[in-house]
Amino acid sequence: MPQINKTSASSSGTTDTPDTTATGTARATAWPPARIALTAFFALDGFLFAGWVVRIPAIKAAVHASPGELGLALLCVSAGAVLVMTGVGRLCLRFGNHPVTVASAVLLCVSVALPPQAHTVWSLGGVLLLFGAGYGAMNVGINSAAVDLIAAARRPVMPAFHAAYSLGGLIGASLGGLLATQLSPARHLGLMAVFGLVVTVLAGVPLIRHRVTVPEEEPAPTASAAAPSTAAPSAAAVRGPMLLVLLLGVVALCDAYGEGALADWGTLHLSADLHATASVAAGGFAAYSLAMTAGRLSGTRLVERFGPTRVLVTGAGVACGGMLVAALSPWLPLVLAGFLLVGLGLANIFPLAIDRAGALNGPKGVATASMLGYGGMVLGPPIIGFLAQGVGLPTALVSVAVLAGLAGVAALVVRQASAASE
Repeated sequence: MPQINKTSASSSGTTDTPDTTATGTARATAWPPARIALTAFFALDGFLFAGWVVRIPAIKAAVHASPGELGLALLCVSAGAVLVMTGVGRLCLRFGNHPVTVASAVLLCVSVALPPQAHTVWSLGGVLLLFGAGYGAMNVGINSAAVDLIAAARRPVMPAFHAAYSLGGLIGASLGGLLATQLSPARHLGLMAVFGLVVTVLAGVPLIRHRVTVPEEEPAPTASAAAPSTAAPSAAAVRGPMLLVLLLGVVALCDAYGEGALADWGTLHLSADLHATASVAAGGFAAYSLAMTAGRLSGTRLVERFGPTRVLVTGAGVACGGMLVAALSPWLPLVLAGFLLVGLGLANIFPLAIDRAGALNGPKGVATASMLGYGGMVLGPPIIGFLAQGVGLPTALVSVAVLAGLAGVAALVVRQASAASE
C-alpha cells in the first residue's frame, strides 16, 4: 500500500483544535470508495462477532461444557486476538494495511463457521483461538487503514468507522436472535461465513486497489514559510515516544473494561438487583448499545468542533457519572438513564485512543493500544465477578466508573505530554 506523506497530513488525534485547513474540495475528493469499503469491513467485523456470541448457549450445550470450562474456552478468543496483534502490526508495515485487512477478514469469515463443528471443550478452545486470531488481526488491520485514511482526509472520522462496527453488531445480534429458533448453529454460522466472504470480495477489491493520497493543495506563502518549523514535530509525532502510546493503551483499556463489564454483567444487574423483567433487562442493554452507536455517529462532528481531548475527557466524565447512577440508584428508570449515559460517554473513547496511537506510531501503535484495550475487555468481566462475590454487584460496577475517570486523566496527561514535545 502506498504511503502517505505524514509531514503534510496529520491524523485527527494529533491536535485538539478543529481542522480548518481542509476545504470542501479536499473533502469531496477524499476517496469515497475506500471509505465505503473500509466502513463495510468495520460493520462486517461487528456482525460476525455478534453472530457468534448469540450462538454461545447452543454451542455450550453441544459440547457439554460446564460454566467453568466454557469460560476457559471463551478466554481463547481474547488470547488468540492478543497473541497476533503485535505480529499483525509488523505485517501492516511490510505489506500494507489494506491487504492485511482483506486477508484477516478471510480468516475471520472462515473461522466463524468452525465452533459448531467442535465436539469437545478442548476442540472448541482450539477453534476459538483461531477465531480470536482472525478477530484480532482484522481489528489491527482496519484500524491501521482507518488511521491512514483519516490522515489523507484531514477529518476525524474514526468514530464513524467504529459506529459501523457497533451497528454491525446490533444487526448481527438481532438477526442471530431471530434465526436461533429456525437454523442450527452450524447452518447459521456457515451462512454468515459465506456472506462475510462475499462482502470481503466486494469491499476488498476497491480497498486494495485504492491509493491513499493527500489532497493536493498548495499552502499559503505564510504557511510555507512556517513549514520548516512545523514539519519536524509532525514527523517526530509519527515516531512518537512509546510512553504516550502506552498511555493511550491505558485509555483504551479503561474503556474496554467498561464495555466488557456491561456486556456480561449489565443485564444481570438489572434483573437480579433491580428485579427487572427479562425484556426490560434486555432492553436496558439494547439502550446502552444504541446510545453508543449514536455517540459514535456524532463523534466526528464533536471532535471537529471541540477537539479530541475535550471529547475524550467529557466522555469519560459522562460515563463515570452515568455508571455511578446505574450502579447505585435503587430506582429502575434512573438506572436505565445511567446506562444511556454510559453508552454515550464510552462511545468515542476507544476509537479516539486508537486513532491517536496510530498517528504516533502507525500500525505498531494501533497494535499496542489495541492489545492493551483487549486486555481490559478480558480482565473486566472476571474482575467484576470477583468483586461482586465479595462486595455485591452494584458496588463492583463502581469500578467501571473509577476506570472511566482514569481514562479521562490519562487523556489529559497524553495531551500535556504531546504539547510539551511540540
